[in-house]
Amino acid sequence: MVGRAKKNVIRNAATSGLLAEANRRNWMSTNLSGKARIEITRIGALALLAALIVGSIGNPVLAGRKGTAPTPVAPAPAPEVVNRAEQHLAEIGYWAAQTTGKGAERTRWAILAFQRVEGRSQTGKLDAGDIEALTSATRPTPRETGYAHIEADLSRQVLFVVDQNSQVTLVLPISSGSGKLYTFEGKTSRAVTPRGRFTVYRKVNGWRKAPLGMIYYPNYFNEGWAIHGSSSVPNYPASHGCIRIPNATAKELYDITPVGTVVLVYDGIQAAAISPGN
Repeated sequence: MVGRAKKNVIRNAATSGLLAEANRRNWMSTNLSGKARIEITRIGALALLAALIVGSIGNPVLAGRKGTAPTPVAPAPAPEVVNRAEQHLAEIGYWAAQTTGKGAERTRWAILAFQRVEGRSQTGKLDAGDIEALTSATRPTPRETGYAHIEADLSRQVLFVVDQNSQVTLVLPISSGSGKLYTFEGKTSRAVTPRGRFTVYRKVNGWRKAPLGMIYYPNYFNEGWAIHGSSSVPNYPASHGCIRIPNATAKELYDITPVGTVVLVYDGIQAAAISPGN
């Protein structure tokens, strides 16, 4: 009833305006000169248009839009629910820390690694969907078992540390070779991370100034390629060929990776088995 009454009011106002305009035209044709009639006609038309526009405000039909209800916003998970989810991440191998200080940054990388493994949106934050997925999530399964080693899954952009009991004890997000061409010292190369079976043969404690930039706690596994900390680990392959991991996790990995550790690098197509250094 309210909407119908509003339409009637607007229609009556418009009709009244048109009648008034007609009366003015009759008066003007008798009493005013041509120039005066044109000016008053212009002013009257503008006034009528303004009245119609004002009347259309609040009326979805006249305004040319449909009334829509606001999109509901899902409530954020309660802090205690998020804390339990983060504890579960630690229990299944993602090593999430408490969300305070640097621990918050470490937890974000653990969440991001989980989202990559599970094929979820990469946000670094737990939403209701992530928490629901975590309720049934288990420790990731490595490609090879029976010995301690590292696996870099380039298709999912994650790194697994596997212990001698074949359990994944650490999962990290990575950024591998972008596949693009780059030029260094007059030589053009393609930024590709080598696939295959390798061995960590050299480690550097802390920062090292490498030919292509500063790297953090590198673990070299094939010629100049290394797993190393970086301040840039985007959600896609972006390196010159090395396997980047977040700086916040670099020492963590360095401390549990002795020289001689086997490194498997593979993608979703196949896991090559070649001799180290080939």
